[in-house]
Amino acid sequence: MRYGLIGEKLGHSYSKIIHEKLADYQYDLIPLTKEELDPFMRARDFRAINVTIPYKQAVLPYIDVLHPHAKSIGAVNTIVQKDGKLYGYNTDFYGFEYMIKHNHVTIKDKKCLILGNGGGTKAVLAVLEYLEAAEILVVSRTESESDGTISYENCYRNHTNAQIIVNTTPLGMYPKMDATPLDLTNFTACEAVLDIIYNPIKTKLTLQAEELGIFAVTGLEMLIAQAKQAIEYFLEITLQDEVIKTIYQDLMNNFIA
Repeated sequence: MRYGLIGEKLGHSYSKIIHEKLADYQYDLIPLTKEELDPFMRARDFRAINVTIPYKQAVLPYIDVLHPHAKSIGAVNTIVQKDGKLYGYNTDFYGFEYMIKHNHVTIKDKKCLILGNGGGTKAVLAVLEYLEAAEILVVSRTESESDGTISYENCYRNHTNAQIIVNTTPLGMYPKMDATPLDLTNFTACEAVLDIIYNPIKTKLTLQAEELGIFAVTGLEMLIAQAKQAIEYFLEITLQDEVIKTIYQDLMNNFIA
């Protein structure tokens, strides 16, 4: 039985480094194609795993017991096998909330845009609702009345007064770092750009935000915070929040150029 991370492409991941610094176990990176996901989940050859793009929703049918938080978000990023059952959790909520609060970003009464409509979007949406955003719009490549998303064209035309912008798309992630989901030039009311990408440490989107005088942060702190909570589920222990700062500084000093 093993601990690890499943996803489609994991070459960018710092999860192995983070987990093995926070806990005394071997943590494997397990890239899976869509065809490999089903036999892997049916075999259950793991003690506990994390789940990343694009499988946070795809693993839901395999879960025996779904934590209420994960159920409300509609996505799972942490699975623990216990007593012959798979328990599904979502630690992205805690990670994103930590990212916001640690960087002193005010969400209450703000107009927020979420870029992207994948598995990570749902946790971000839940946090913004919890922190009492005034308005939240999800921006996707295709506008859909059924799920309430708006198109980028609609966004540029009607919502450049957004105050908080969160990127949940993989655009700008290593190795395709020249990509960006949005041109921020006309978003003159924007106060903060939060990009949940963590590799690179500054994305094209956050670099543009800084050039425009907008506060910007990427997702390394979120990654460490959600890993910390995942480990608490894995091992049934409690870790202090101080470990997040320690691992963050260690990564910044030793692993990230």
